[in-house]
Formats: sequence, structure tokens, C-alpha cells
Amino acid sequence: MRAVRPAALAVVSMTLAGCGSGGFGGVYGVPLPGGADLGDHPYKVTAEFANVHDLVPQAAVKVNDVAVGRVSTITLPRNGWTASVVMQVNGKVHLPADAYAQLAQSSLLGEKYIQLSAPAGGGQGTLADGSMIPMSRTNRDPEVEEVFGALSLLLNGGGIAQLRTITSELNKALGGNEPQIRQMLGRVDTLVSDLNGHRKDITDAIDGLDRLSATLASRKRQIGVVLDDLGPGLKILEEQRGSLVTMLRALENLSGVAVSTINKSKADMVADLQSLAPVLGNLADAGRDLPQSLQVLLTYPFTDEVLKGIKGDYLNIYLSVTAVPGTTVIPPLTPPADLTAARRNPKAAPMPFPLPPVGGVSSTPTAGTTLPGSPPPGSTGSPPGSTPPGSAPPASSPPGSVPPAVSPTATPSVSNGGG
Repeated sequence: MRAVRPAALAVVSMTLAGCGSGGFGGVYGVPLPGGADLGDHPYKVTAEFANVHDLVPQAAVKVNDVAVGRVSTITLPRNGWTASVVMQVNGKVHLPADAYAQLAQSSLLGEKYIQLSAPAGGGQGTLADGSMIPMSRTNRDPEVEEVFGALSLLLNGGGIAQLRTITSELNKALGGNEPQIRQMLGRVDTLVSDLNGHRKDITDAIDGLDRLSATLASRKRQIGVVLDDLGPGLKILEEQRGSLVTMLRALENLSGVAVSTINKSKADMVADLQSLAPVLGNLADAGRDLPQSLQVLLTYPFTDEVLKGIKGDYLNIYLSVTAVPGTTVIPPLTPPADLTAARRNPKAAPMPFPLPPVGGVSSTPTAGTTLPGSPPPGSTGSPPGSTPPGSAPPASSPPGSVPPAVSPTATPSVSNGGG
């Protein structure tokens, strides 16, 4: 029996040595009893942590506090400062591709484990074999040592002795001002709500400032030139400061005089405007009549109504001029034979088309009528006191004297011709 025992120990030692050379990693490679069931087809997931503290291999991997896998290895990449944790997860567990990994602790002094969770929106894709969870989606719970360290810092050197002073001063400041403080808090709440409602506008304003800054940065040279040239201009303004002050004072005096003048003439100005009101009212009442009258004025005497009476494509105008009795016409005028015959025998003259009267006198002579200043029918003499055509001036006019002005009286006769 004593010989068998050393042999058995030698066999066990050789077996353990063979297992170590063949891939046995020590006690960390042995699964913990009561660990998670990985199933037949587990998949591997790698997560990067800034600090894993005392997390060990074979630690549990949980989803909603249910163990679904375990930690395989924990390594530190070469030239890296982030821990790489490889986990094996049961193949029946489905998680989104953008899942989160958090280092948690089961109790105050309990073991650490990895908690996998989906994002708040549900996530996208599926976490598959070989997936990587970057450090931006990993986190850890605070350690007990860190909590006690922060508490000791607060109690020992964190200014806790000044809390009484701070509390007393706050009581003095707020005592008796509760309504104002409550109103101020309400206004602060309204302000924060308005700012929250205008987040887009604030963001757009910040983006506009960013673009403005970029534009100013690209035009730095031009801005420098402007600033360099601004100095001499300011120096000139400083030299002319007295003149500018004098001008402003004179402008002030001018404004005072203008105001005084307007105040004094206020009544006259109001009266003028009131007097102008009837004129403007009549102009407004005239309406469309005023433009139409101006249109007629520019076409006088041949207005649109006159043109309606023209039959044909041209218009003949006959004008007979008879001197006022007692006047001298220089040079003497000899009337045409047909006009003389027409005066002597109006019935023999051709009758033009009837036209509307002009100036209160019919422009078309009718049979039996006599033109003003013409002799009656059948008479051959000139009007009394007139000078016959072709005769010398009266003897009462001395030689070389200027004869009196001729004041002719016109009797127009208008006729039209057919086209």
C-alpha cells in the first residue's frame, strides 16, 4: 500500500502537468458551480472597459438579473489602456447590436458581474458572434471604497464646518421674502420653459455665430486693414471735436427755433388746411370729369363730337374776313370774283353740309342771310364809311402816319369733302 500511494501521486502529478501543457489555465479556467447554462451554440462578445476593478474570469453575464453567460478572458491589449473582456452568451439570448454593457456588483460585498441591456429605444440589429461593444457603451457602478473616500473627504477637509454659516446666511436672506422668492422661482420656471421651447432658435443662432466667426476668420486680413485705417480717422475726429460740438449745439438751437416756429404757426397752418379742404373736396367730386375736360381742351375746336359730323377723309375750311367799318386795310385786299358773286347773290353759291354753330353764329350761311359787314343782296357799294378796295387812304390821315390797327371780324364757313 505504501508503494502504491507514491505511484498514484506520480500519475496524478503527470496528469495535471499534461493538462497544463495542453491548455489548462489554472483554477480560473474551471467553471463555477451553479453557473449559467451556455447551451449548445454560445456566441462570443467582446466589451471594452476603462476599468474592470476586481472582475475575474468565470464571472456571470446577466440580462435583466438573469445569468445568460460567463466571462471567458480579461486581457489588456498591447500599447493599450482599456481592458478587453470576452464573454460567452447563450445562443438563445437575443440582444440588439447596439447593446450596453455595465460592470455591476451583486451586493455591498458581493461578486462583480457584467450586465447586458438594450438601449432605451429598443436598438437595431442583432448582437452576433464576434461582436464588439465599444467603451462608449460600457460603464460601471461606483465602488464602496470610492463612496467612503468621497465621504471622508467631505467630513475632514471639504468645508463641512462652514455649512452652519451657509445655512444661517441663507435663512437671513430668505426670511420674510418667501412671496418674492416664490414669485422669482415661478419666473425662473417660465424662463427655463421658454428657453426649452426655443432650443431650435438658440441652436440656429449659435450656428449663425459659428458661420460669422468662420467668415471673420477668413477675412482677418481685411479686418486688420480696417482697424489700421480706423486709427487716423479717429485722430481726425478728435482734432475736430470742437467743431463737431459746435455743430451739434447749433443743430440744437435750430431744432428749438423750428419747434417754436411750428408751434406759433400751428393755428395758421390748421386754418390753411381747413381752407384747402373744400378745394380738395371739389377736385375729388370732379372725379372723372376733370380728365375728360382736359382731353377736350387739347382737341379744341375739333373735338370728338366735331369729327363725328365729318363725312369723308378730309376737311375744308373757308374763312371770310370783313374789316370793321372805318378801318384801313394795308395792303388793300381784292376779294375773289366768286366770293364777290356769292355776296351779291347768296342763292347762287354752293351750300355746304350743315354743321353745328360755332361761337353762337351758324357756320353755314343759309339762303337769304347776309354775312356781317357785307352789303345787302343786289347792292354793289361798300359799307358806309369804309374804303373801297384799291382806293387811297382817307385824306384825314397825314402822309407817313401809321394807320389804325385792323380789327377784322371773322365769319368761318366750314365744309367737308367726300373721300
